[in-house]
Amino acid sequence: MMTQTPRFHQLTQPELATRKRRNVWIALGLVAFMVLLFTTTFLRMMQNQKAAREANAAITAAAPQSPSTAPTPTMEVAP
Repeated sequence: MMTQTPRFHQLTQPELATRKRRNVWIALGLVAFMVLLFTTTFLRMMQNQKAAREANAAITAAAPQSPSTAPTPTMEVAP
């Protein structure tokens, strides 16, 4: 069995120009997708940090005060 050498088609100038234009658009699409992912991730991180700060502030506000700043309890005596 003889193996044949493959024959390759030589692209013409319009075909090469079309391929190059298509490759440029694919590259631009990939870059746009990467920018979209970065922006989405960045905005989500900012929202999560804001929520964490608000939750921490709520916990701090609800925490019991230290003895030096707490009001002195008074006992009422029943008559």
